Amino acid sequence: MKYASTRGKAPVLSFEDVLLTGLARDGGLYLPESWPQFSADDIRAMRGLSYCDLAIRVMYPFVEGSIPQDDFADIVRDAYKDFGHPTVAPLKQLDKDQWVMELFHGPTLAFKDFALQLLGRLFDYVLNKRGEKVTIVGATSGDTGSAAIEACRDRDCIEIFIMHPKGRVSDVQRHQMTTIMSKNVHNIAVEGTFDDCQDMVKAMFNDMDFRDEYNLSAVNSINWARIMAQITYYFWAAVQVGSPDREMRFSVPTGNFGNVFAGFCAKQMGLPVEKFIIGSNRNDILTRYIETGVMKMETVEPSLSPSMDIQISSNFERLLAHYFDGDGAALAQCLSDFRENGVVDFGADRWKEMAKLFEAGRLDDEETQQAIKDFFQSTGELFDPHSVIGCAVARDAKPSDAVTVSLATAHPSKFPDAVKQASGVHPDLPDRLSDLLEREERFCVLKNDLTEIKTYIKETLT
Repeated sequence: MKYASTRGKAPVLSFEDVLLTGLARDGGLYLPESWPQFSADDIRAMRGLSYCDLAIRVMYPFVEGSIPQDDFADIVRDAYKDFGHPTVAPLKQLDKDQWVMELFHGPTLAFKDFALQLLGRLFDYVLNKRGEKVTIVGATSGDTGSAAIEACRDRDCIEIFIMHPKGRVSDVQRHQMTTIMSKNVHNIAVEGTFDDCQDMVKAMFNDMDFRDEYNLSAVNSINWARIMAQITYYFWAAVQVGSPDREMRFSVPTGNFGNVFAGFCAKQMGLPVEKFIIGSNRNDILTRYIETGVMKMETVEPSLSPSMDIQISSNFERLLAHYFDGDGAALAQCLSDFRENGVVDFGADRWKEMAKLFEAGRLDDEETQQAIKDFFQSTGELFDPHSVIGCAVARDAKPSDAVTVSLATAHPSKFPDAVKQASGVHPDLPDRLSDLLEREERFCVLKNDLTEIKTYIKETLT
């Protein structure tokens, strides 16, 4: 399998090189040159497989030619062996045709563990084979950072720097990052927003001298391997509820678009999906685009669902690449215009095609709290402020004969104050994390300044 940049000017790479490269050297994101295909019979044959065996079958075409199948199988099984539920990603039925898939049974209680537990082991495998080391630089709106740190801590081949927006993640999210005392882990609280952090990651990757000197690599969902790992649970959920003999809808709370884009990939690979439903909070740029066909930046406002407090959704570029039919130059120009002007129209025809597959809805903080209360009272399920948005927009979506699976992306105990205020119930952390908020923290606070952050990284690595 070979991979090409969305912008068309970077070299075509193998999986190993894409894994270590992260962002393409032309500023684009890597995608496979072709999609592996699974027929209806292939999907039926996945019934009865364990999560790991299904994951190996779905993902192996993406790494074939770089990693032997037996080695890849060992990596996958090791990645998911310590998840806190025997099925890894259990499904629960909320209503006749409404299901929820729990993606929070990994070590840091968020869906990011599915990708990052695998990613850390893939880095280890490839770097040890090559005798190389990398410096990982990442940005987090809450969950990516803790999952990446957990996956990369204490690995001899990796130094990891994670930036989070100071005061804009929950206490649990922050402590999951800042209480890791491993020598190769470095946390930075940036006096800015997640978009500021994400912009600085991209700027460091676009500074070729800095990038090459410190051998930068990425764990954000700009890294293709993140998306690859998330494709699996769309196939897993669909098979559990009757696919390919029942058509599917998926409802996904999203800010950076990586999670829902993985579902789009699954559809390109043959999974029958009628619709993807995007759930937004008050920072609703994606919902506004689906509704109007115009993407317009607004100020990021803090909310009860901080992992979705985003205005620039990196992975939307990967979706656009599909609708631009490989015209990387035109896509790059549109994205440049968006950065410069804060508004862009990708074309009415493209928007209409996207609107056939994507539906969207939003909940503000008050509506989010009401939804937590309503679902708890009607189903007994306690949802965090992100997951409940996916469930609520699925409940309120246009009627369909398809079965709908909502993605529960984080454990409610990661946002205890919001959940208790809405439901009256305090969600406890699992026993292994019960003392988390009492643990010693280690992080530095830096200004929203690229030069200052690069200097910190240089001095730390010297």
